[in-house]
Amino acid sequence: MKKALLTAVFLFFSLAGFSQSPKFVAPNYKEIESNIKDKKSVYYYPNLLEKFNVSDSTMTLEQKRHLFYGFVFQEKYTPYSVSDDKKSLNTLINKENLTNQDFEKIIELSDLNLKENPFDLRPLNYKSYAFKKLNKEAESKLNVIKTNIIMEALLSTGNGTSKESAFYVINTSNEYDLINMIGFQFGGEQSLIEHYDYLKLAENKYNIPGFYFDISPCLNHIKTKGF
Repeated sequence: MKKALLTAVFLFFSLAGFSQSPKFVAPNYKEIESNIKDKKSVYYYPNLLEKFNVSDSTMTLEQKRHLFYGFVFQEKYTPYSVSDDKKSLNTLINKENLTNQDFEKIIELSDLNLKENPFDLRPLNYKSYAFKKLNKEAESKLNVIKTNIIMEALLSTGNGTSKESAFYVINTSNEYDLINMIGFQFGGEQSLIEHYDYLKLAENKYNIPGFYFDISPCLNHIKTKGF
């Protein structure tokens, strides 16, 4: 399966923001943690997760942000782990010619990955593509809603062009997936600057040299729990 085919599944977001000045808001992790634990709050985490699981397109942007960034306070949050199921999925994806049986297996393996991390863009991506190849348009559309919920949360935090406007991610894999999904290509060089990952981009029409990603939750996880 080729990367170009995968990225074609999604509803792409306008890149006009790179030449404009939209209002970006960094996630306030302390406030998010408090809100998602409050059973009376509209941001109570179990309720947000239920909305996500049924692909609720009526979620507000703040609910999406609390859902995505609130995941760092859940037991399942392990930003650097790679399961055997994910390795199997990556192996299957790299087959040159995929059959309908392969697409069914992609959906199965994606679901296993998403049980551990429901906000992993890559298996969501693969799953949507497999649904489309199997002519399961309704399932694909519901899955795309989930992807868009995550993307809207990510893109609300910055445009990545400086430390001050960095994208806030909760997993380093978010960085590479986000780059591809907004139409750029990784330039092959990554560096850690303070609590930011900086990824150089391949030549692009916007002449953007690279993107900054705030990876504070990932680094905090290493300090408190290790890999």
